[in-house]
Amino acid sequence: MSPAGSDVAAATSLPRLVIAAPSTGQGKTTISTGLMAALRGRGLEVSGHKVGPDYIDPGYHALATGRPGRNLDPHLVGEERIAPLLLHGARGADVAVIEGAMGLHDGRLGTDGFSSTAHVAKLTRTPVVLVVDISRMSRSVGAVVAGMASYDPDVDVVGVILNRAGSARNIAEVERSLRLPVLGVVPGRDDISSPSRHLGLVPAGERHESAETVERLGEQVGRHVDLDALLDVARGAPGLTAVAWDPHREVRVVTADAPVVAVAGGRAFTFAYAETEELLRAAGCRVVHFDPLRDPALPEGTRALLLGGGFPEVHVQQLSRNRVLLEQVRDAVKAGLPTVAECAGLLYLIDSLDGSAMAGVIGTSAAMGERLVLRYPEAIAASDNLLTRAGERVHGHEFHRTALTAPARGWTPAWEIDGELIGAGTPTLHASYLHTHWAGHPVMARRLAEAAARATPVTVRAPSATVVRMPAADPEVTGAAVTDVTVTDVAVTDPLLHHGDVETGHGLVDFAVNVHPEPRPAWLESALRDGVQRSLTYPDPTPARAAIAELHHRRPDEVLVTAGAAEAFELVARWKPWRHAVVVHPQFTEPHAALERAGHHVTAVHCRPEDGYRLDASAVPEDADLVILGNPTNPTGVLHPAEEILKLRRPKRVVVVDEAFMDAVVDPSQSLAGDRRRGLLVVRSLTKHWSIPGIRAGYVLGNDRVITGLAARQVPWSVSTPAIAAALACTGSEAAIEGARRARRIAQWRTALVDALHQRGIEVIGSETSFVLARLGRGTRERLRDHGVAVRRADTFPGLDAEWARIAVRPPETTAQLLRALDDVRAGASAALGA
Repeated sequence: MSPAGSDVAAATSLPRLVIAAPSTGQGKTTISTGLMAALRGRGLEVSGHKVGPDYIDPGYHALATGRPGRNLDPHLVGEERIAPLLLHGARGADVAVIEGAMGLHDGRLGTDGFSSTAHVAKLTRTPVVLVVDISRMSRSVGAVVAGMASYDPDVDVVGVILNRAGSARNIAEVERSLRLPVLGVVPGRDDISSPSRHLGLVPAGERHESAETVERLGEQVGRHVDLDALLDVARGAPGLTAVAWDPHREVRVVTADAPVVAVAGGRAFTFAYAETEELLRAAGCRVVHFDPLRDPALPEGTRALLLGGGFPEVHVQQLSRNRVLLEQVRDAVKAGLPTVAECAGLLYLIDSLDGSAMAGVIGTSAAMGERLVLRYPEAIAASDNLLTRAGERVHGHEFHRTALTAPARGWTPAWEIDGELIGAGTPTLHASYLHTHWAGHPVMARRLAEAAARATPVTVRAPSATVVRMPAADPEVTGAAVTDVTVTDVAVTDPLLHHGDVETGHGLVDFAVNVHPEPRPAWLESALRDGVQRSLTYPDPTPARAAIAELHHRRPDEVLVTAGAAEAFELVARWKPWRHAVVVHPQFTEPHAALERAGHHVTAVHCRPEDGYRLDASAVPEDADLVILGNPTNPTGVLHPAEEILKLRRPKRVVVVDEAFMDAVVDPSQSLAGDRRRGLLVVRSLTKHWSIPGIRAGYVLGNDRVITGLAARQVPWSVSTPAIAAALACTGSEAAIEGARRARRIAQWRTALVDALHQRGIEVIGSETSFVLARLGRGTRERLRDHGVAVRRADTFPGLDAEWARIAVRPPETTAQLLRALDDVRAGASAALGA
């Protein structure tokens, strides 16, 4: 009998096979995903399925098949639903591929293989193909396979795929040991393996190269696996008499006005079962996705919120920076918005995660730990709440390395598991670490839909609009047109994307942007004009590479000319699948933003204020394979000793040093531009010191292999002919004389500015370049703007707050305007305090 009623169906023909293995780590995901992609490449409609609760593998299956990845887990949904869910997921498909979990017979502990791959194969009457890693075995493979095939006569093991195969002699030895057909021999290739981290594979939605990886897997499997033989196996599977699962039979329509259920997605919330949304839609809801990393508000008309699982700990800093959304979620949930939060969702609602502020709904915090919580429990509802009624039993799973630092204060627990009370529940909230599959408990979908039907839509706050000045370059220097542009707080949600040019404007004295204030030299103007005249042909950076190489005593193949430092950071971010990228803060935010745009998690290592924001190389994690820091650092102006930076070098680690402001340093002895040691990259910019921000000229210095790797990712002709002309001019002998003169004048101006600030009792960090970081106090920057002076806000730099502001170094007569305005602001504040 079907779980939804007494329907009896004729046998349904569904070609299908299970890809299993003797143990975990044999390459099931690689082979399964590649097989799905290869079969789809033949024009077949392929349905991908995964044994167990795993959320991540189905994401790769979805990329390979173009259909939702599905899970088959008897523990979560019950034995009786496995075949119906398989038929539901495979509607309209030509073939279904079921990827196993762990070893073929490994299931829930203490249950004799319940929920194992073998269990699912028997429930669905599906033939099994074993994937065996033969990289460290020869004839023993035959013994292993024979044992797997005979262990349970009800499991039909029909063939073998040999994975990570090496020499022809070993392959022949293995094949002679087998009594089952060999359906494929796949050589080992590390370049298409899926990256792992603390909870297993990195989700497909977090890898910008996932689609390309899946395509390459398909090509690999298509070349080395006998697809025709596998299809014959799949077509030999017996018919299924089960009735396909149907969400409309599981829940009735509870509302006709289609209340919006906002479902978290994006890179931080990748864990979801497709059937959950199908049940909600069947109940009459409208499911709308949003990305807590980027979206400034919940979807319009939201009447319920579903925060599923994922990796918020990996993206915690970016989640925390989206304060506009966090505050809206906090207010809405506290006001009674029906909300379900599983694992990642729970972490999103607490006060803080690893020290970064979250929504602050549930009064506790969490942190990463060494212990992995992995259990497959039966949970008993501890209370009447949004999803459950006290005493109801639910099967679920937990899988996390974070832990709450203390029980949630003032909340009724949601679940009891083995005598432990966990989570938080109210009539409008259900939050815990426990994951559940709603196909096994459709009443949860019905209850959320009923609550949504009763709820009042969340009011979406209209973003405030501000008119700012958006020049293409500093108008005092270049004469570029300045246009009023209306931007909203949506546009500045991410502080990493904030730039000082939005703080300047008509009538304001500019201390916010670090462009050198003096006119460009005549030889540079002439070079720029010549560059424009030669722009009738495509740009060729070869002469500039040679000139830059000569300046730094390097070979031309150790130089890459770029469209400013920003392009260099983008190239580095997309160069490799970095496992652990570290950015030393506070510093220029573009490298951090570029890494996040490329889909990488970034660890921020903060220089300590008590150390004067100087680098401590020992603070960088040992396993970091990419470290980026500035020298001298923006916004502090601190010049780190070269010997301290070189302590960061490790085998297989790349250290990127941003020397965009080194030209403004009088004594450049700490520069690493001429250091040719492996793993060291130096990024330089010509835009600020030479007053050409609108030209975008810069370069990268490193060993030839690194430069070749970066160049391969550079967009053709990204560096314009005027920029190439500027690079040639700014690396010549005239530039050396003028650059040194500018650096000396900047040092004089900076000394006068710092002395004046110290006289006023203002703390200033010891800068060696063309700006200083000063503790002006909260609100001073805004009041200076009212007095006609723009300084750069510093609270958008990680590790700094609104107490600080960055001030560009200017000539004495311009600095005098800043000091007069500062005195007026401080006098006004004193008068107000006295009153």
